[in-house]
Amino acid sequence: MEQKQNFKSTRLACYRGYIVQGIVNNLSPLFFVIFQKEFGISYGMISSLILFNFVTQIIVDILCVKFVDRIGYRITAVAAHVCGAAGLLSLGILPRILPFPFLGLAIATMITAVGGGMIEVIISPIIDSLPSDAKDAKMSLLHSFYCWGQVGVVLITTLAVKLIGEEYWWLLPLFWALVPAYNIMKFAKVPLMPTIPAEEKIPLGALCRSKIFFLAMVLMLCAGASELAMSQWSSLFAEKALGVPKVLGDLLGPCLFAVFMGIGRTIYGIWGAKLNLHRVLALSSVLCVLCYLGASLVPNPMIALLSCALCGFSISLMWPGVLSTTSAAYPKGGTAMFGVLAVCGDIGCSVGPALTGAVSDFVSRFGAFAASLSVTADQLGLKAGMLSAIVFPLILLLCLVLLKRALQKKKLPG
Repeated sequence: MEQKQNFKSTRLACYRGYIVQGIVNNLSPLFFVIFQKEFGISYGMISSLILFNFVTQIIVDILCVKFVDRIGYRITAVAAHVCGAAGLLSLGILPRILPFPFLGLAIATMITAVGGGMIEVIISPIIDSLPSDAKDAKMSLLHSFYCWGQVGVVLITTLAVKLIGEEYWWLLPLFWALVPAYNIMKFAKVPLMPTIPAEEKIPLGALCRSKIFFLAMVLMLCAGASELAMSQWSSLFAEKALGVPKVLGDLLGPCLFAVFMGIGRTIYGIWGAKLNLHRVLALSSVLCVLCYLGASLVPNPMIALLSCALCGFSISLMWPGVLSTTSAAYPKGGTAMFGVLAVCGDIGCSVGPALTGAVSDFVSRFGAFAASLSVTADQLGLKAGMLSAIVFPLILLLCLVLLKRALQKKKLPG
């Protein structure tokens, strides 16, 4: 009974870790419009901040693949939360004291990204290593806490900015830093399962030569891109492209997006054992395509916002579903396997929003064409940027078809 209780505390620490991930990935985008007003940050600079975040996470993911098994889960988990707390503190302080605010934003973004990258690599294999049935459902439930972290940070931050005023936005990152600071103490104590012995692990080279693993890497890239292109841009998209007031836009855009994503992951976490994961992923990809079409092409702002929100449900199982499918195919893959998949996912997390921002920035230059359509240049650019992201769920759907065939040849579940 005592061991079961101990592992419960480990799971709770992991759940909080994903809440921290939801905070560090989604807090800064809520301030993009404020950054534009206070610091004169352009769309290109906003795209750069998003890119800095996920490029840093990619680098950290790669390093973790090599070093996590040497330094251990505990040290890595504690260090991840130290960086998360330090980065959030920096976000509230550095832009206001440095002569170039963008430099402060960039430094804070990269510090939080170091923590986020380590969390991404370390938490999933910790959960996967714990004794349990229906590991794919447990993985989905773990990732649902990312969504609830995102919901909390969007809801509380949006309402707090409304109550205290935009000029005091910098207090909120200091408040949110308390969450990773608390989890530092917890991860320092909870019991952890030993890692897979080196002689039992599947060599990384053998994994990368496998068609199934290659498809899993592409799927992770598209999953990350499909998710972050919407979540990172939906706040700005709602306000500038749809003309919705910021508070309403944040609540019906990124906040409801996260709610639907959390609902999808929680449902699968509870009843996933009764569902066919591959079929659910395919249907989710189709729904994701429809959501991007609705958000970018439907002229009614409320329907477009609902499309943004439903996109959260459509992508809810993509990331944890691919991790679970790959782990089932390669149970001896070890931390390196999760690390490589995290690298691919974070590449997608940078490519998706970066493509959306680049297309938005380019198309917004055609002011005369926008005027002929009775929209502003910003509206045209942001709608075009959102539409461009549809390529990722389309590729994901194609790869799912190929993965099912590959799994059937290997006589693995799919």
